[in-house]
Amino acid sequence: MAKQDFLSLLDLPIEDLRYLIQRGQKMRQMHEAGTIYQPLVGRTGALVLNLSSTRTRVAFEAGFAQLGGHALFLGPKDTQIGRGEPISDLARVLSQMVDIIMIRTLEHAQVEQLAEFATVPVINAMTGLLHPCQLLADIQTFEEFRGPIHGANVAFIGDGYNMCHSYINAAHQWGFNLKIASPEGFLPDPDILAHTEQATLVASPEEAVNGADLVVTDVWSSMGHEGQETDRRSVFGNYQVTEALLDQANPEVLFMHCLPAHRGEEVSDTLLDDPRSVVFHEAGNRLHTQKALVEFLLLGKQS
Repeated sequence: MAKQDFLSLLDLPIEDLRYLIQRGQKMRQMHEAGTIYQPLVGRTGALVLNLSSTRTRVAFEAGFAQLGGHALFLGPKDTQIGRGEPISDLARVLSQMVDIIMIRTLEHAQVEQLAEFATVPVINAMTGLLHPCQLLADIQTFEEFRGPIHGANVAFIGDGYNMCHSYINAAHQWGFNLKIASPEGFLPDPDILAHTEQATLVASPEEAVNGADLVVTDVWSSMGHEGQETDRRSVFGNYQVTEALLDQANPEVLFMHCLPAHRGEEVSDTLLDDPRSVVFHEAGNRLHTQKALVEFLLLGKQS
């Protein structure tokens, strides 16, 4: 089986992405039923996290354990990257020892270089440019609650950063309509936006949520924005998602956030507890979609 990396949603055809969502749903069903399924006995993954992580780390480590394999956590002090070892050398070394590599780091170019020199699959566990693993969980969550996302109306409110970029790619792949409301100076990368006709910029959060089936936001100051928190609060003040803003969307609207959330900033204090919010189910789906992804990259499609 030829090596396949997952650095972006654009790396896979839509048929494979749909398979991953269906497989993630199956993984959740098996987990909830207590089914033991361990196809990765003897397999090892390297989880290279140069940035802090809760959901990503727990989902990959628990997922490997549930599938019968083992994930090795490598934090910023556990590799020699900070001491000058080239990414290309790390890729070659890890490829001799593990079956798959998951990496989270700010520089997307580092992930691309790791994938170029690794002979085992590489998964982008988040960079400053993209967060494709999160989108698998988001799509699965929407489809579990509302059915196929193709043709749906989605609003993204806030910083045009990695989550926004991956939503743009998802709109292109799954064929949903994406409206993005971001303040000037914090708009998404124009090259990523230009890749699809499914995503458009709008003038305000109110315009974005009009007719929306799904509303999504992210923190105003992500990893890589340390020290900018005060300035960003003043810029993003009108971009908070509240219950009143959701009231302007479709009556059956869902709300998602990749978490962690800053209550009282990008979301109102009580929005995560609103019945339209599915953020905790969404977070749980990180486990199941990442299990499906690892299985797919190592073993191919399963019946």
